[in-house]
Amino acid sequence: METFLYEHTVQYYETDKMDCVHHSNYIRWFEEARTFLLGKLGFGYFKMEENGVMSPVLRVEAEYKTMARYGDTAQIEVSADNYTGTRITFVYDIRDKATGALRCFGKTHHCFIGKDGRPLSLKKHLPQMDMLVKAYIDGML
Repeated sequence: METFLYEHTVQYYETDKMDCVHHSNYIRWFEEARTFLLGKLGFGYFKMEENGVMSPVLRVEAEYKTMARYGDTAQIEVSADNYTGTRITFVYDIRDKATGALRCFGKTHHCFIGKDGRPLSLKKHLPQMDMLVKAYIDGML
């Protein structure tokens, strides 16, 4: 399975009084990287939602290692894991682009639901996306 690299330049508004990135922003960066990965696979959130599928976050895990600061460039390595057709997990490694220092790593766990809020299977509801995700996780893309 291929990992994707997404870059984010730390903005001033993302920092706090301690002159480092506030912890909540790493979760936002997870979302940016996840959206980037899905777009690279050809099934971003716009396309999913056009087809009546949403993917809410069920759980977030983040372990903070070192601080990012204003002006740094964060490289976020993102991949998908544990796909069942109704659930998926994304894995993130955030490093400083200049030094390679690990800033944060984590996971987000998601399910797939329809517009009615009920769980759905991508295999049944959106087989093209199901096939793409399986091919990606199996290393076929």
